This record gives sequence, structure tokens and C-alpha cells, in this order.
Amino acid sequence: MNLNKHIYEGWTVGDFINDLNIIFSYNFNKFKTKQDVINWCKDEQPYYKKNIPEVSNYFIKKAGF
Repeated sequence: MNLNKHIYEGWTVGDFINDLNIIFSYNFNKFKTKQDVINWCKDEQPYYKKNIPEVSNYFIKKAGF
């Protein structure tokens, strides 16, 4: 995974992952499916509300799916 891949106005894949990592730990138990994780990522990402596959796949793996 390229953490330096530019996504939106200076934000990279790594920036989005770093921003969501803390919030993820508080929401870990609420995910029942991969789609739940994808939707959560889109909702919680700052500025950019579209699915970023690298970001959602990172959190899908972290959630154990």
C-alpha cells in the first residue's frame, strides 16, 4: 500500500489512516460486516466522503474481516 498516494488537497492515504486510527479503537466492536467498516470510513474521513479503497481495506483488516 502506498501511504503517500495523494487523495485530496494534500491529504494522502497515510493521513486519512492516521486521522481515523484513534477513532477506530472506540468503534471497533460496532462493525458486523466489511460494508459497515467501509461506510464508517466514508462518514468519518475529514473533507473527503468517498470510499478510499486503501483506507477502508486497512481498517477491514484491522477489524478482522
